Amino acid sequence: MNRRTLILAALIAPLAACSSKFRSYDGPEVTRIVVMKSDRRMYLLNNKNILRGFDIELGFAPVGHKQVEGDGKTPEGRYFIDRRNPNSSFHLSLGISYPNARDIEVARQLGQSPGGDIFIHGETTGPRRGTENWTAGCIAVTDREMEDIYAMVRNGTPIDIFP
Repeated sequence: MNRRTLILAALIAPLAACSSKFRSYDGPEVTRIVVMKSDRRMYLLNNKNILRGFDIELGFAPVGHKQVEGDGKTPEGRYFIDRRNPNSSFHLSLGISYPNARDIEVARQLGQSPGGDIFIHGETTGPRRGTENWTAGCIAVTDREMEDIYAMVRNGTPIDIFP
């Protein structure tokens, strides 16, 4: 490599690192996520201490607990972060363990599927149903916030979703 190429590479490398959607986090462990649907807020906690709070968007039918596929509701209750999607259509996403055994039984009694694929995710580049409550039951934040959440939260973290 000649000197000019080395200088150019040295100038570009920091810029390339800044554009990555994958961030690092070395702060206190996130031990619980709390979602308050009526307040449109989500909190990352370390024990009882709030580490971060976020404004959120919800399913297009935000009131009530998700019961069946396609109802547009965000589930309520205790679930867990059970998977990560670095290639999400919504920037990055963390899977929520919906449906649980109770959710499956309720949907079965209604003769329907409980649905699934409920995530905390970033924004979409596609059309939204409106300025809020545009997801199909997921919890949405900005892409930049999702980068932080993705770095902070580990699989197995409990998430409590309240009305």
